[in-house]
Amino acid sequence: MSDTHPSPIPNPPVSPSFPFSPSPASPTAASPSAASSPSPASCSSPDGLWDSVDGLHAWLDAHRAVGGREALLLRVLKLSEEVGEVAEAVIGATGQNPRKGTTHSWEDVGSELCDVALTALVALRSLTPDAGEVFTRHVAQVAARSLGPDARTAGRERREAPPSR
Repeated sequence: MSDTHPSPIPNPPVSPSFPFSPSPASPTAASPSAASSPSPASCSSPDGLWDSVDGLHAWLDAHRAVGGREALLLRVLKLSEEVGEVAEAVIGATGQNPRKGTTHSWEDVGSELCDVALTALVALRSLTPDAGEVFTRHVAQVAARSLGPDARTAGRERREAPPSR
């Protein structure tokens, strides 16, 4: 946590502004069965990705065992579990455990990395209903800081180049 931008964990819900308090119009507030399972969405566009994140967030909220601060902490801790699964897959893909040998593929590693990314996006959505805007703004800031004036075009060249495999 940065000293310049402290971001304390919210207190348990006592006001409508708490990130885990479903708004009266949300599916989880209106009917738990309305959010009983995420609906598949096409993730071929940013909107499709965030529709899926919103659906998973609603589904998890409808099935959570605890609420408030503890729910937020557990959602963030889930990231550590997923990162551990990436480590397990890398160890398995490289055969680093002599007792087990090669147990995973690099495709498994990629799948686990996707789980980490998705878990992080759902955790971000748990903090704010504007997760897509927050994430897009943050990516733009990191790209501008890291890539400077080339931030807007740096990825385009790579995407247009033939695959390196």
